[in-house]
Amino acid sequence: MFKRVLIANRGEIAVRIIRACEELDIETVAIFSEADENALHVQLADHAVCVGGADATDSYLNKDSILRAALETGADAIHPGYGFLSEDADFAQQVTEHGITWIGPMPETIRLVGDKDVARASMQPSGIPMAKGSEPLKNNKEAVKAAKEVGYPVILKPVSGGGGKGMYVAHDEDELKDILDTLVDLKKINYYFEHYIERSRHIEVQIVADNYGEVIHLGERECSIQRRNQKLLEESPSIALTHEMRKQVGTLAVKAAKSVHYSNVGTVEFLLDLKDNQFYFMEINPRIQVEHGVTEEVTGIDIVRTQIRIAAGEPLDITQADVHFQGHAIECRINAEDPDNNFMPSPGQITFLHEPSGPRVRFDSGVTAGLSIEPYYDSMIAKLIVHGRTRGDAIKIMQRALKEFRIDGVKTTISLHQKILSDSYFRTGNIDTQFIKKRIATYEAQKGNGKNYFA
Repeated sequence: MFKRVLIANRGEIAVRIIRACEELDIETVAIFSEADENALHVQLADHAVCVGGADATDSYLNKDSILRAALETGADAIHPGYGFLSEDADFAQQVTEHGITWIGPMPETIRLVGDKDVARASMQPSGIPMAKGSEPLKNNKEAVKAAKEVGYPVILKPVSGGGGKGMYVAHDEDELKDILDTLVDLKKINYYFEHYIERSRHIEVQIVADNYGEVIHLGERECSIQRRNQKLLEESPSIALTHEMRKQVGTLAVKAAKSVHYSNVGTVEFLLDLKDNQFYFMEINPRIQVEHGVTEEVTGIDIVRTQIRIAAGEPLDITQADVHFQGHAIECRINAEDPDNNFMPSPGQITFLHEPSGPRVRFDSGVTAGLSIEPYYDSMIAKLIVHGRTRGDAIKIMQRALKEFRIDGVKTTISLHQKILSDSYFRTGNIDTQFIKKRIATYEAQKGNGKNYFA
């Protein structure tokens, strides 16, 4: 097992990794920017190193400074968390070349799945179902032609990147031309098309793979509650899946992982077409996910500790038959944003914080009262996770926890989650990826010409 792990991240995920390392008797090294000197993850780690200025490019994305910190502190492994450098294959390669273990998939795997076009091509021989797609687009004229071949409606996706960013939907040629003229520059960013599934649910499967070819899945998460492709609330299991469908999508996820020789933990994402209840592969995320906690609650498996053990060379100590699911878990992402003002970020000092607690409530956070929410980084400040005997039970617990959650000094998305949980369609499980657009449309409104091309 590792002696010392450097955590190349900040906020709640850095705190989460520190907790896992403590339980494995591993020393931790926190990195921080000049703006994060008093951050919670810095206070909790055994060692801490400043890696640069407040801007993320000068600190949390400063590869040379982070690598230097790892070498100087004698870290024998680096955990990248999610975001920042977690999907940077070149950095992962750099880390391993310096004799430090990368806690995540191999660099070549990150490269392969990071390019959606290459990843789709890798999946095809396995017979994994995919929505009809195009080759990467070179210019607007080619894009118009490719869209006709794929068939409208189409979704325009960046070849690289993730997190649902930079995606646009066109229902006809006029809309596509408008997007290409005003929102997308094919000369600067590589895009491709997929046929857009109008009514779908976003289903993802947590996979775990050791370095010896063993791959299992830890069930699915329902991630359909989104705003402009950004997840707001996740739950497990999905109320939409039958036992047979759950078995099918788990098998598909394992097959996808094996087709790219995946190791460590990751997530295989699918769209479930509600017209025919068919699953279509979207992508593989080669890192820990924000929403991993809901899977931990229903399986009882610590995914972060599992990551570390796999990276240290340990084989999986469980089989697929050992994975059992109990109850229902829901996660609400709490961001420092004003949902009533176009989700404007709300930096500032937290003057008061009362964390929700009580039976079956988990609060993953990187903040405390007195600390400031800085404008330089992602606005997520906490994840509120609950575990109930049933979905209805979990909804009730989450409503109670949200009411109990008190924070002053910054605006948050708590009120939006309260609206979602009280909606009759959500409560009965009648949801899809268009839920926010249809049921709470005010949060999808955008300024400008009034046209909404977001997926």
